[in-house]
Amino acid sequence: MPIIVWVAFIAFILFCLALDLGVFHKKSEAPSLKSALSWTAVWVTVSLLFDAGVFYYVGKEAGMNYLAGYLVELSLSLDNIFVIAVIFSYFKVPPENQHRLLFYGILGAQVLRGVMIGAGTALVRRFDWTMYLFGALLVYTAWKMYSAGEEEVHPEDNPVLRLAKRFFRVTHEYHGDRFTVVKDGLTYLTPMALALVVVETSDVIFAVDSIPAIFGITTDPFIVFTSNVFAILGLRSLFFAL
Repeated sequence: MPIIVWVAFIAFILFCLALDLGVFHKKSEAPSLKSALSWTAVWVTVSLLFDAGVFYYVGKEAGMNYLAGYLVELSLSLDNIFVIAVIFSYFKVPPENQHRLLFYGILGAQVLRGVMIGAGTALVRRFDWTMYLFGALLVYTAWKMYSAGEEEVHPEDNPVLRLAKRFFRVTHEYHGDRFTVVKDGLTYLTPMALALVVVETSDVIFAVDSIPAIFGITTDPFIVFTSNVFAILGLRSLFFAL
């Protein structure tokens, strides 16, 4: 895919995110059910319109691969919703701050997944046997999910969270929707920042499962990346709807 198409797509996504946070959700408040359902419908519609564009400009095979990848990523990402709910409960994130936190969480997830997709594509193109490793990883993950049963999520056991608490000053009080606060000339991380750290690392863990799955459908990095992005974009509004 030409570089101009990549630039145009990323610019479009950044514009949508800026419009979302800067215009439609400028105030810190908990989204209503009606708003959450409306935004869920908007992102699904935009995702399908993009697929129509892929069908028309790239071809039927690419369009089918995008649709399959989008559905796979969306279904595998649904687990994120319940993990996010546990994280928010653990950190006692105020409802009016949850939208802003998820905004940055999803923005970071897109960047991290982009890096992982780029690395995965390079490996697949250089070493064909990498696909067998991805397949083995999916089988192993499936076995872990089957054998784990009703295993609970414990955000306090997150190793990155422990490192953050070890190397940074932390305050246990919320200061609106701020991620850092200055006290007596010293900078502290707020619970918002700690919750964001856990949300990001949790998404990376889920991406280790979902990205190899879509590589089983296509190895086209543009299709893999765009289907991932649109699946994640709709996840936030779906979280509030549920």
